[in-house]
Amino acid sequence: MPRFPAPDIGSDDPTRYEDLTRIRLEDPAAVQRAADARTRHPGVVYGKQNFIVAADHPARGALKVRDDHEAMADRRDLLDRLRTALQNPDVDGVLASPDVLDDLLLLGALDGKLVFGSMNRGGLSGLVNEIDDRFTGHTAETLKNLGADGGKMLTRIHYGDENTTATLEACAHAVDDLAENGLYAMVEPFISTTRNGGIANDLSTEAVIKSVGIASSLGASSAWTWMKLPVVQDMERVMASTTLPTVLLGGDPTAAPDEIFSTWRDALALPGVQGLTVGRTLLYPEDGDVEGAVATAASLLSDRRNQSAQERIS
Repeated sequence: MPRFPAPDIGSDDPTRYEDLTRIRLEDPAAVQRAADARTRHPGVVYGKQNFIVAADHPARGALKVRDDHEAMADRRDLLDRLRTALQNPDVDGVLASPDVLDDLLLLGALDGKLVFGSMNRGGLSGLVNEIDDRFTGHTAETLKNLGADGGKMLTRIHYGDENTTATLEACAHAVDDLAENGLYAMVEPFISTTRNGGIANDLSTEAVIKSVGIASSLGASSAWTWMKLPVVQDMERVMASTTLPTVLLGGDPTAAPDEIFSTWRDALALPGVQGLTVGRTLLYPEDGDVEGAVATAASLLSDRRNQSAQERIS
C-alpha cells in the first residue's frame, strides 16, 4: 500500500510527488516496509510471455530518446509514464535502478508485479572508460531483502578494451550471487566497438550470437540465468544459440513504431522467447500515447500454456 495518496498522473502540479521527498527524509525505513507489504508476482511460467518495463537508463546518464537528449530527465514525468504502463494488467513488472524502484515501492505501484533491479550502472554513457562497467546499483542481497525476482546486468564485450575482462568477471560474480539468493540473473550482452569516439553495439546476427555464447557461460551455474537480447536480423539463428529463457529489449527507438512492433511480433513467436523487457520505446512513444503503446506491445504477447500442455499429453 502507498504511504500517501498517489498523485494524479499527468498533473502539472510541480509538488505532486513532494511526499516522496518527505518520506525519504523523515522515514527512510518506509521503503523496506513497502517492500515487505507488497504482494508478490505469482511466478513465471513457460508459455506465458512476460512484459517488463525498463527504467534504469538515467542511472547510466542515458537520458536520450530519439532526438531529445533530455527526454528522461524529468523524474516526475518518468514516474507518471511508469505508473501508466504498470496500470495495464498485462504488464508483469519493472526493471529499475534503486532510486526509481524505491519510488515505485513507496507509491504502491508494484503489487503483483515482477521486480528486477539494475546492478551495474558504472559504465556511464560517454565516459572515458565506459566499458569498465562497475556494479554501482543493486546487490543480490538487497534485491532478496526487497522481495525482488532478479537482477539485470549490462555485459558489453569490447575486444579492443582491456576493461572487458574485469567487467566479465564482475558479471560472473553477480550471476553467482543472484543464484545463491534464488534470484534470476538477467544478462544483457553485446559485442561492442568504438566508433567516432563513442561506444557502439554491433547488432549483426553473428555478433549477437557470439555475445550469447560468452554471456551464457558466466558464473559457476546457469541455472538462474536469463538472456536479454536485441531484436536483429535472423532471430531464428540467435534463438538457436541458447536454451536460456530470453526476453527482448527495445533500445533507443529509431525506426517507425509499426516497424518496431512488427519485428517484435516475429521474434516473440520463436521458441525460448519469454517476453519483452522494454523501456524508452513504450514510455516515450512518438505520439506521446504511453497507454496506447503499452497496449499494442501487450497485444503481441502470447499465452501458450494450454497449447503446450495439450502437446505434451498427445
